[in-house]
Amino acid sequence: MPIAVSHTVEDDEAQHVLLGRLTSPHGVKGWLKVYSYTSPPEGIFEYPIWVLSRQGTLASRRLLEARPQGKGLVVRLEGIDTRELAEQWAGVDVWVEKSALPDLDSGEYYWHQLEGLEVETRDGDKLGRVDHLFETGANDVLVVKPAEGSLDDRERLLPFLPDDVIVRVDLEARRMTVDWDPDF
Repeated sequence: MPIAVSHTVEDDEAQHVLLGRLTSPHGVKGWLKVYSYTSPPEGIFEYPIWVLSRQGTLASRRLLEARPQGKGLVVRLEGIDTRELAEQWAGVDVWVEKSALPDLDSGEYYWHQLEGLEVETRDGDKLGRVDHLFETGANDVLVVKPAEGSLDDRERLLPFLPDDVIVRVDLEARRMTVDWDPDF
């Protein structure tokens, strides 16, 4: 099953994964509200070093404290200890280095690993590339957009159902084989 960790950014060959966004200050001691893209949302607390992307530059900050607050999450980061400093970091994306992500079991993938894979049917019909994924109640869904060499110019939504729709994922070859009718 794919793990919900979103898009990647490349910075001088070092890769990072987007985990969330600092949204607004919380209180007067530098705490910030955070919107997490991880599943479960509190999973973002498992990463001790956050890379913050602000105005084209990356800054690392140690996560000092974190907790659920009402229906949301709040954090305190190293070097941000006043409301004024917290205001300066509001709206900033939270990234971590890919190397900080835990290893997954066989057959499990992070979403960022699936994004960009070429998708083809068992018969070799090229459907396009995985643009992104989204969650539904039943299963995750791949959004496959046409790419060079695609069978046609249609966008497709494919359920991520291993051993049913998803036949093979080859991360090294950047290819996914699916059991899917190209006319659908």
